[in-house]
Amino acid sequence: MSSTEKIRIEVAYGRPDEQFLLDVEIADGATVEDAIQASGVLEACPEIDLRENRVGIFSRLVKLDSRVKCGDRVEIYRPLTADPKEVRRELARLGKTMGREN
Repeated sequence: MSSTEKIRIEVAYGRPDEQFLLDVEIADGATVEDAIQASGVLEACPEIDLRENRVGIFSRLVKLDSRVKCGDRVEIYRPLTADPKEVRRELARLGKTMGREN
C-alpha cells in the first residue's frame, strides 16, 4: 500500500461510566498517536494525557510511535486506582478471592 491509501482502525477508551469505541480512517503508515489524535477522543476526554496514560493494540502495550495496521484496535488505558497486589492481600486477609464470592 502507498502512504496515500487509507486504513480503518478503532480507538477505544473507557471511563468508569462511559466507553468510547471510535472508528477512524487514517493514512497507511500512521502511528498509534496519529490514530488517537484523528479519533477526537482527546477532545472528548480531556483527562487523557498521552505522556501519562499507557496505550496498546489489542491489550498489548505499545509506544505512541508504533505503526498501526488495518483492523487494529488502539486502546488508551486509565491509571490504576488500586494496587492489584494490595487488593489481593486484603481479600486474602478477609478470606475472599477475586472474581468469586465465598
